[in-house]
Amino acid sequence: MAINLDKLVGFHESALKIRTERMEVISGNLANANTPGYKARDIDFNKAMQSAMRESSGGATNHATSGLVRTNERHLGGNPSSVAANFDMQYRVPTQPDTGDGNTVEVQAERNRFLDNGLRYQASLEFLNGKIKGMKKALSSGGQ
Repeated sequence: MAINLDKLVGFHESALKIRTERMEVISGNLANANTPGYKARDIDFNKAMQSAMRESSGGATNHATSGLVRTNERHLGGNPSSVAANFDMQYRVPTQPDTGDGNTVEVQAERNRFLDNGLRYQASLEFLNGKIKGMKKALSSGGQ
């Protein structure tokens, strides 16, 4: 019986990629907490995972290669490595009143999101590690 590694780890691999990208977006929000006019952004994890699962099963077109046209052979190809490039970034709706500078970053809420995302990243990493350990154990005991 053949082992399909994509089925074994595909979900958790996609989750880790999206969580990593989301961590970068949230840290960008925190870094711009004092930038006048900066609008806090985020990635909708559920939508991103649905899209990643469709793409991995071949049900959707690859956004990374569609829509970009090279007008000169020296231009770089349109293959963004960033997961966020494949999804519409969403702007946060602030819960606090505007401070007058147009910045929508709420530092404490962003810190909480950053910590929550980090914990979920760690959980996905642990699940992935468990799957790999289980596969290694099955492979090592399979020949006995």
